[in-house]
Amino acid sequence: VAGQNRGHCTVAGRALKPISRPLSGDTALEEYETLKRLIAEAEEDVRKAEGGNKAAGTRVRKQMQDIKNMAQDLRKKVLEFRDAG
Repeated sequence: VAGQNRGHCTVAGRALKPISRPLSGDTALEEYETLKRLIAEAEEDVRKAEGGNKAAGTRVRKQMQDIKNMAQDLRKKVLEFRDAG
């Protein structure tokens, strides 16, 4: 069960690192670097989920949804570059 505790997100009692959503002023490259970091941070939980850990699977699904949303934001920004140029 996900919860909030003083601005820190927890899943199944485990504190997660806050996801820093890119601000509109971030460059596309900065957003891309953030995506790479988030994917790397999910690796341990992916391995645990593959081994049958259900809580890790829940964390991975949440992390992947956040990554998907950030990737969509980056995609929109790249399209804006194309349309402006």
